[in-house]
Amino acid sequence: MKYKDNIESVAALQPDYLGFIFYQKSKRHFEGEMPALPVAIKKVGVFVNEELSVINELIKKYDLKGVQLHGDESALFCSELKASNKSGLEIIKAFAISENFDFNMLNNYRQVCDYFLFDTKGKERGGNGTLFDWKLLEKYPFDKPFFLSGGIGLAEADRIESFLDSPLSNYCYALDVNSKFESEPGLKKIQELKKFIELTVKDK
Repeated sequence: MKYKDNIESVAALQPDYLGFIFYQKSKRHFEGEMPALPVAIKKVGVFVNEELSVINELIKKYDLKGVQLHGDESALFCSELKASNKSGLEIIKAFAISENFDFNMLNNYRQVCDYFLFDTKGKERGGNGTLFDWKLLEKYPFDKPFFLSGGIGLAEADRIESFLDSPLSNYCYALDVNSKFESEPGLKKIQELKKFIELTVKDK
């Protein structure tokens, strides 16, 4: 999320989370004043290889309830972030998935992250707008809940419904949508988001 009026319009749809990117190289980089949001919506800061002190400063400034780490952060870094925040901060570690991805590399992160996020491996650190092969999740060996991300749009509503009804979604905690619902980076299409919610997750 990036623009005040658009943030408020998306918040009216009552998502569980809203993400704010604090990576300066991103076209969706957020800065400035954040509008007041309903308490039920968790504000998540998205960071890429950022200093721990900077993350903690922005957690306090914006009252973030979650942090999504989208870079090469180590399990030790996640542990230090968790230890420096005693108020139940949710840590979401993102991983870019491709055909040869080894899920066993996640083992060291299991105790220091609340959720994994599986995105499509691409040129950018997220927001590439492309799907990965969800059948790769058959190889997922853990019970740690994850966010499903990567190129999910309104056109994928039927596929999402089938996914949610399959064993592949046993540990899927949330759907992360972004670029497929944008008219420009950071500006979301409200009616398409509303339709997507009605078609996929309203009764889940």
